[in-house]
Amino acid sequence: MSDFTLHDLQCFDAVVRSGGFQPAAAMLHRSHPAVFAAVAKLERQLDLALLDRSGYRVRPTEAGLSFHRRAQSLLRELDGLRIHAAQLSMGEESEIHVVIGDLCPRPQALGMLGRFFAQCPGTRLYLHFEAVGGPWERLFDGEADLILHWIDKSDPRVEWVDLCKVPFIPVVAPGFLPERIKRPITPDQMQAFTQCIMRDTARHSPQQDYFMIEGAPQCMVADQGMKKEIILQGLGWGHMPRFLIEDELHDGRLQSIVGRLLPGRTEELVVARRRDRPHGPIANRLWDHIQQEAPKLRRALEPPKPGK
Repeated sequence: MSDFTLHDLQCFDAVVRSGGFQPAAAMLHRSHPAVFAAVAKLERQLDLALLDRSGYRVRPTEAGLSFHRRAQSLLRELDGLRIHAAQLSMGEESEIHVVIGDLCPRPQALGMLGRFFAQCPGTRLYLHFEAVGGPWERLFDGEADLILHWIDKSDPRVEWVDLCKVPFIPVVAPGFLPERIKRPITPDQMQAFTQCIMRDTARHSPQQDYFMIEGAPQCMVADQGMKKEIILQGLGWGHMPRFLIEDELHDGRLQSIVGRLLPGRTEELVVARRRDRPHGPIANRLWDHIQQEAPKLRRALEPPKPGK
């Protein structure tokens, strides 16, 4: 077996991830013949058929899948080494990318970030706003240094700091439901009414459906502010984070329809970053800053005490 090159591995990885030689060439900014030749050379050197070319689209063989899993670990390590070297060479990062998710309270989060970056004039903050699965997709695609959103805490690739709990409550505007519908309200009863739901901004991950009632008419929105306004105007109903509707629940402009069969849910808002990637000095200082600010954020989002 001859030694294979990093270039050969990168071409094979791109073909598997993109599903073909042409998209792999575009991904790597190389020519189609160059990518094709690199993968063929890799197969000769390994004496393995890594790709099945018998169909309309190439796909990895069983041996190819196994080899690709191991190759990805090596490529991730290399990518991390490049990032680390770049951070060492520049001392402090010139830019930080932060993703704020749809369940994050924006005024508090932006205030927290503003206080930090006011002390870091040499580092530019790039803010991205994503919904549902979009934040963690950006994190795992290497497009975010950290995210403020929910995560799968069982994923070994991430570390996190708990910020606060965010209750989601199903609500309607007064008069939205006919009087014939009695409590406890069931999902079957709500199937006849337009449900306002968040649009998942993930680009290539499986779309996530939260609180969705199958068969109900849907109104898709891009952010919680638009969703709240649609519900207030009686154009639909939906689940809202409680911190966004506290005043409306108090003065009656919105009504909760929480019940045994429509219980809502509480999500955990965290700040999360990749455990398997190096982080520069500014990113680490920001991480520490958010940990210190977390208690203040929790207090700001506590529901008001009765009578206040």
